[in-house]
Amino acid sequence: MTSAGRFAPSPSGELHVGNLRTAILAWLFARSTGRTFLLRVEDLDRARAGAEAVQLRDLAAVGVTWDGDAVRQTARGPLYAGAIARLQEADLTYECFCTRREIQEAASAPHAPQGAYPGTCRNLDRAELEFKRSIRPSALRLRAGVAEFTVNDVLHGRFTGVVDDFVLRRNDGVTAYNLAVVVDDAEQGIDQVVRGDDLLPSTPRQAYLASLLNIPTPEYAHVPLVVNHDGARLAKRDGAVTLTDLAKAGVPVEEVRDRLLASVGLPGGTLDQALQAFQPAALPREPWVWPGS
Repeated sequence: MTSAGRFAPSPSGELHVGNLRTAILAWLFARSTGRTFLLRVEDLDRARAGAEAVQLRDLAAVGVTWDGDAVRQTARGPLYAGAIARLQEADLTYECFCTRREIQEAASAPHAPQGAYPGTCRNLDRAELEFKRSIRPSALRLRAGVAEFTVNDVLHGRFTGVVDDFVLRRNDGVTAYNLAVVVDDAEQGIDQVVRGDDLLPSTPRQAYLASLLNIPTPEYAHVPLVVNHDGARLAKRDGAVTLTDLAKAGVPVEEVRDRLLASVGLPGGTLDQALQAFQPAALPREPWVWPGS
């Protein structure tokens, strides 16, 4: 299978300049290493009518191209079910009936991040299971055999993070992100994952799950985010941060693209021109403050 990189947006609304910057970097990483570049729409949750078409339009407007058609997670349910079945057969799952609030209020293991699952439902007996099933539907969790896992990242080096009994399938039957992304990347032949560094803490969970499914770990590169003047992750409430709003403010898409390229030390122009100067080792390691329109 051909090696590939990818960009995988959630169609919850328009992409902002931070999303577009990450997409450009993912494209540059893939093309600079001779990989194909795929687009996956992660629409298992939070899909908004019309958002996908606008996102694809904006990606094309800044020069991001992809190979083949975009795929959608909602069409890939059998793949996720197959992976879950393999884990169940290996006794690596269990039902969980905890609410989000109960998890937040429970005492976690020492040094575990807030919200890490404390194992409340890990060892329920048959009577407890039947009682809890009568109250609410269950989620399905991984029965993790480690407390932490280490990954290698192109920009961050070795990174060790917490692995808890994370959710594989929610109690509404929707496949959880951590399982879907691992299965999707493997099935699509994606061996290079470039994404925002806010996702680095969840990467050890995904790499550990991949190891249980005998899936090779991809090459990771978690790139710095775009932030506002207060240092917070950029959001649409920060003013004109989408191509639509920036165009209304008189900033053409070519200028937006050139600003994004300049923020990572690359010359303006087409992405093919930027590709000639692209060097991953020269990328900044700090967040970039969006200067505004």
